[in-house]
Amino acid sequence: MFFYLTTLRLQRFTSEDAPEEPEGTSDKEHFMIVETWKHLDFLCSNYILSGLQDDLYNVYGGTKTSKELWGALE
Repeated sequence: MFFYLTTLRLQRFTSEDAPEEPEGTSDKEHFMIVETWKHLDFLCSNYILSGLQDDLYNVYGGTKTSKELWGALE
């Protein structure tokens, strides 16, 4: 799974927290950064969940971030 996430360039979401707001960014830029991160984290989480068996999907489906999900699975 980690290799698959690496090929999709999503593996960093298994170890990183949401980005901090850089100094001097406008509200529009901040919104774009946050929404992009949320979207890619959503994709990463769902790629991981899709690789699980159905009964495990129900157990781990409630995690909030990819990092939290990856930590729980380890």
